[in-house]
Amino acid sequence: MTSPGRTEHLVLPGVLTAAQAAETVAGILAAQKDDGAIPWFRGHHLDPWDHTEAAMALDAAGEHEAAARAYAWLARHQNADGSWYAAYHDGNADEPTDRGRETNFCAYIAVGVWHHYLATGDDAFLDRMWPSVYAAIEFVLRLQQPGGQIGWKREEDDTAVDDALLTGSSSIHHALRCALAIADAREEPQPDWELATGALAHAIRRHPERFLDKSHYSMDWYYPVLGGALTGADAQARIEERWAEFVVPGLGVRCVLPNPWVTGGESCELALALWAMGESDRALEILQSIQHLRAEDGMYWTGYVFEGDRAVWPEELTTWTAGSLLLAVAALGGDEATTAVFGGERLPQGLDPQCDC
Repeated sequence: MTSPGRTEHLVLPGVLTAAQAAETVAGILAAQKDDGAIPWFRGHHLDPWDHTEAAMALDAAGEHEAAARAYAWLARHQNADGSWYAAYHDGNADEPTDRGRETNFCAYIAVGVWHHYLATGDDAFLDRMWPSVYAAIEFVLRLQQPGGQIGWKREEDDTAVDDALLTGSSSIHHALRCALAIADAREEPQPDWELATGALAHAIRRHPERFLDKSHYSMDWYYPVLGGALTGADAQARIEERWAEFVVPGLGVRCVLPNPWVTGGESCELALALWAMGESDRALEILQSIQHLRAEDGMYWTGYVFEGDRAVWPEELTTWTAGSLLLAVAALGGDEATTAVFGGERLPQGLDPQCDC
């Protein structure tokens, strides 16, 4: 089991003690397979985005070798076009259960690779992973639309789905900035990526009509802030506008309106967005409010239905929920790599084209 001494920097009042953090990290490690795959939990599927989120949490906890194995899994199992499938049964690359290739799932490798590099300073790792990052970003940008937004996915038959999701595109915006940081660290500038990132940022900031209307999901509310497209007064105004709709005091953040269901992952991501805005006190309150989701083994239930027949639902303890909690705690605790990745330090700025188009 992970030693509490390795997780002392993950202590946060009312959220985690060092021993509790060690228990949570051990839970993620227990779910990781020998080949590096991190499924939602043993026997469930792996998707590339949540796999990467869990790997980042391992890096935040100092488990760098385990995180590196997770990234090696991605490099070994990348498709020829630079993508990954949307789901693999229990992390088995020979058993994809969803052969769609979602752009935000594929782009997120850049966030994880940059985070691992900042956590370890491992230049050889960056060299090994660069071909995978490059191919993934190229796959994603082939689905960018004239308005800057990124098409959602390619179907199994390779049909492009041009409709764009605000949450997915906001996550891709974050990934593109991390990919540009990697390119800069390798002294391999990618001006086309810079233009693509600027166009995407402009679409997110100025053209909500270019995205499918998913405004009843809390992720569409906070992800433009979490992904770094909205900052400052714009970010503040967006969060304040719908705070009362999505935040349930003492319980966490609703996943989708009007359902009486709070979820750990969304709550932790909102906490990260709040921290990035400089709202550490409110971020802490959100993290403290979801401690009712912590299970005896140190992992976290996905969500809780708080009206009617109140219950934990679904009855699953997911690596990505635990991972998002650890990353939010690491950011509030000042972990250098995590704060740099989610706070924007060392990421490109000012890529939004200055126009009203």
